[in-house]
Amino acid sequence: MTKGRFKIARCGMEGVDAVSADTSHAFGRHTHDQFGIGVILRGAQKSMSGRGVVEAEAGDVITVNPGEVHDGSPLGEGGRAWRMLYFDPAALAGPIRTVTEGSTGSAELSHPAMRDPASAACFLSLFRTMTDPHGGYSEIEGRENLLLLLAPLVDRRERKQPGAPKAIQQARERIDDDPSAPLSLGELAAIAGVSQFQLVRGFSKATGLTPHAYLIQRRLQGARKMIAAGATLADAAQAAGFADQSHMTRLFVRTYGMSPGLYAAAVN
Repeated sequence: MTKGRFKIARCGMEGVDAVSADTSHAFGRHTHDQFGIGVILRGAQKSMSGRGVVEAEAGDVITVNPGEVHDGSPLGEGGRAWRMLYFDPAALAGPIRTVTEGSTGSAELSHPAMRDPASAACFLSLFRTMTDPHGGYSEIEGRENLLLLLAPLVDRRERKQPGAPKAIQQARERIDDDPSAPLSLGELAAIAGVSQFQLVRGFSKATGLTPHAYLIQRRLQGARKMIAAGATLADAAQAAGFADQSHMTRLFVRTYGMSPGLYAAAVN
């Protein structure tokens, strides 16, 4: 299904979304609850990542980790085009263990933008077999390409993530416990035991997002999962905590570049 310049294709591997895009849309700061791996096909873009601001152009491999705050804007005229595969963490757990030889460390994709023609070719081969419209997904071909693709991308070192202050962590856990619940800044500040200003400043420093922006991302992630599971858009909006379906739709498009209706038509 397509609308504008976005297309979502069904994947032969469970827990994977395939997205093709050709757009000048500028994405604001947001997160995914999936790993994302892709290739820029045309044009170039600039984006904030967990490792700083990076630029990527045609032929470059791009990645994002679950929960990593990032954005994306085109460089130059004409926008840019890319293909991405978004993997649920569970779908990559086994392959990552394989390429790290059983490491139980906190593996992550360590290159937000990388110029490596071999990896780009491997990704495009993986994308092709994953999205074969005739249902000809080859498990052995897909598995081989996925392992070869992950090998140079996964950071095998044990990376200790800086912990957020306890007060901020408590506020974050309150949001994570039930993102759909009504919530005020005053309530979060009381849970954290700090002033509202201290909460906003500390939360932004620790997560890259304000408490409200983080709450919206968690609600969008919940809505996306419900839509993928077959919920109607209205039900997903209500269950995720949005005021109404139109409110969810505006934020969904702003974050993902496509409408929830397009997403629902592609995955259900």
